[in-house]
Amino acid sequence: MSRSELPQVEPEQFRPLEINRLAAEGDPRHSPRILVLYGSLRERSYSRLVAEEAGRLLRHFGCEVRTFNPNGLPLPDEDSAGHAKVQELRELAEWSEGMVWVSPERHGAMTSVMKAQIDWIPLALGGVRPTQGKTLAVMQVSGGSQSFNTVNQLRLLGRWMRMLTIPNQSSVPKAFNEFDEAGRMYLSPLYHRIVDVCEELAKFTWLTRGRATYLTDRYSERVESAEEVSKRVNQVAH
Repeated sequence: MSRSELPQVEPEQFRPLEINRLAAEGDPRHSPRILVLYGSLRERSYSRLVAEEAGRLLRHFGCEVRTFNPNGLPLPDEDSAGHAKVQELRELAEWSEGMVWVSPERHGAMTSVMKAQIDWIPLALGGVRPTQGKTLAVMQVSGGSQSFNTVNQLRLLGRWMRMLTIPNQSSVPKAFNEFDEAGRMYLSPLYHRIVDVCEELAKFTWLTRGRATYLTDRYSERVESAEEVSKRVNQVAH
């Protein structure tokens, strides 16, 4: 680990993951693929700065990280799914095995920028569920006192998108006080919590991705699929 990349981290406590304690024999061994989304278009966006910190940490935990820039993404239904930014987002969602969602809190809720990104990711896409069974970490930043409204909303959406949302989360109050001029986060318990979230996300992704299909295999869907097959097989020829 380079101290210049993560100067706030205590090297002795920043331990590499013990993959053999998380992944079973035969599980995928490539670097976990993590997509990071943030919910602001401001030039100095604190949700983007948190997203960047998370990306650095996740890379040091051995993940492959890609961050989607929401600038230019149309509102849902404003344009077609063929829009270049929509296609980029959907391809990243399919590529990923886990996600980080970071949103500012505005009027007690997530921003429209954040919600638009989630709304453009469908529950099903060409027979594939692009989010089902994938891990999710949720974080928020606030301009005022600490709140958990937005992370609670993000958890609800993660459940709706059939994702495995990790227990830990981060809420950064008065975010304008937590970053230096270069956009790096100061050392504080708030920073420690972001490290915790990233470490836990990496662990849960290793733990679940090799068995995500089995974990999300549902009785009701098996019944529905069997009924559809039965109807097709027993069609009366005309």
